[in-house]
Amino acid sequence: MALQALIGARIFDGTEYHAGAALVLGGGQVAEICAEAAVPNGARITRLAGGLIAPGFVDAQVNGGGGVLLNDAPTATAMQQIADAHAAFGTTSLLPTLISDRPAAVTAAIAAAVQAVAAGQGVAGLHLEGPHLAPARKGTHLPAHLRPMTAADEAELMAAVAALPLLVLTVAPEQVSLAQVARLAAAGAVVCLGHTDCDMATAQRYFAAGARGVTHLFNAMSGLGHRAPGLVGAALDTGTAWGGIIADGTHVDPASLRIALRAKRGPGRLFLVTDAMSLVGTAGKSLTLDGRKIRRESVGGGSRLTLADGTLAGSDLDMASAVRFAAGPLEQGEAEALRMASLFPAQFLRLSDRGHLAPGARADLVYLDAALRLLAVWRGGALFPAAKDLRGR
Repeated sequence: MALQALIGARIFDGTEYHAGAALVLGGGQVAEICAEAAVPNGARITRLAGGLIAPGFVDAQVNGGGGVLLNDAPTATAMQQIADAHAAFGTTSLLPTLISDRPAAVTAAIAAAVQAVAAGQGVAGLHLEGPHLAPARKGTHLPAHLRPMTAADEAELMAAVAALPLLVLTVAPEQVSLAQVARLAAAGAVVCLGHTDCDMATAQRYFAAGARGVTHLFNAMSGLGHRAPGLVGAALDTGTAWGGIIADGTHVDPASLRIALRAKRGPGRLFLVTDAMSLVGTAGKSLTLDGRKIRRESVGGGSRLTLADGTLAGSDLDMASAVRFAAGPLEQGEAEALRMASLFPAQFLRLSDRGHLAPGARADLVYLDAALRLLAVWRGGALFPAAKDLRGR
């Protein structure tokens, strides 16, 4: 097995830092972290000019990228194009995410994910965000697509769990029963609550039944009130619950996210997701979803995507930008921000071979400068070029 050793940069393995060390890769995996002087004989050495090596980013919710929206083309080719677009921003594993759609689109997305995962190029599974969501919290989801989960739906999802290594389901208690959640979770699905008006007590019952977390904390869910803690309160107060957050300064006020990060009871953690749409990685100004135009607008130092009525429609966020936002405005610091983009989402998704740089882990890594800007990406040990910032961020 040919070995490659990366030296000259600090190494963050997902838990701790290593200085004066080498990261040795071989066969698409991490072989070891050792002293530079102890690099195995025969290893090809790449000397880096300072900077930081860290685990590749893991994104549990990606609707599109590189000009491709999964709902427009629920195919393996589209999933790979999305994965490649986000790899250029440091995301080495992701879940293509289908927004609520017709039953045929769900069936097609499941079949496509089986093919895309088998290719082993960054697609780790599938995330179905809907269609079993509450109309009262529809967000950008088309109300005509939202419906209760039927026995036939459950059977199809059970078959998908068996066919895929990873299936995330975002559902609302208004549309899915406790028994359905319990059966799906027991079969291996990662069930999340989202797009729901459920109260705290209901959410706690669903967590107890097997729901593992919430989809984009604060957004499209019952909020935290002083007498009605809602789903936000349940997610923060339930130790087993995990939660994705969209850290772009638009979806949630940074102060609210800082408060949530301080308040979250473990062992479940809050982690970064992008909820990205197709414009990430492009210079485009708009896209279309279900016949509705979504516009890219500049705001602050970044951008946002909205429908004509101002409703947020996914995000224009890449994971490298989310890491910088977490380290800075969210006051998490470098190490924790990196964990929020790699180790924590990998743990949430039960992907034990990624999110860290221990021996035997996938050779998925990012190379960053002192400002946490991306310099290079390795996916499965292969160098993948980092993206030029098309929006000047």
